[in-house]
Amino acid sequence: MTRDDVFGLTGKAVLVVGGGSGIGHATALLLGRVGANVAVADIDADRAEQVSQQVAALGVSAVPITGDVTDPADAQAVVDAAHNRLGGLHALINIVGMASWSDLLSMDLAMWDADLRNNLTHHLLVGRAAARHMIADGVAGRIALVTSISGIFGAPNHAAYGAAKAGATALAKSMANEWAPHGIRVNSVAPDIIATPRVVAGFVERGVSDMNAIVQADGVPMGRWGTPDEIAGPLVFLVSDLAGFVTGQNLVVDGGTQSRFPHGGPKPFTETTE
Repeated sequence: MTRDDVFGLTGKAVLVVGGGSGIGHATALLLGRVGANVAVADIDADRAEQVSQQVAALGVSAVPITGDVTDPADAQAVVDAAHNRLGGLHALINIVGMASWSDLLSMDLAMWDADLRNNLTHHLLVGRAAARHMIADGVAGRIALVTSISGIFGAPNHAAYGAAKAGATALAKSMANEWAPHGIRVNSVAPDIIATPRVVAGFVERGVSDMNAIVQADGVPMGRWGTPDEIAGPLVFLVSDLAGFVTGQNLVVDGGTQSRFPHGGPKPFTETTE
């Protein structure tokens, strides 16, 4: 009996943008475990190299690529390099994002513009470049973006980030509709708070030692932070054959936050009879 390639990713070429750390690192490793060949793109050359070596150790092909995908020329160059070095491009997973913090009355336009560039515009640049290769090669490609629950709810004190992530969610749906005739599926994943090294370091710098206490105080039903692996799984699923009829969707991965009644729900009571 042979083992089935249930993910349908064995030997497929996948570009992970933002693959050098956190969710991207976990995603690149999971792709290697299911047999994909991976281009690990990151703005930091050392991180891209280290992760690509870890992926290659799993017995697949892996190449590091360096570039800043918020720059149009770099975005195109990163996608072209992945296509050329892997001999094609079957899937794209784009994880790049960065939040800034300010209330709306104090925020200047430079911060607004930076958040749109860092969280929305590059998805157009990278996604369009990847789709063009897929269409030219006749590949029924798959694309997955990382959005955020900040693009679903209001995002007080980081409204620019929330607006950009809402835009990325809408952009993924538009891509899905426009590119479906070419066989390209496009979806997104919206995480809640995830314990990536960068996020954890930011809380530690502010003197927070008990990370789970934050989400417990906020009423997250699962009572803990998510892990990078728990976002990597949905991303890999969405670019796999298992999601063959899934497109234009925003998969929320939030530990149950959206399922919770916003005011805590009615208090328990015991009915009594006289």
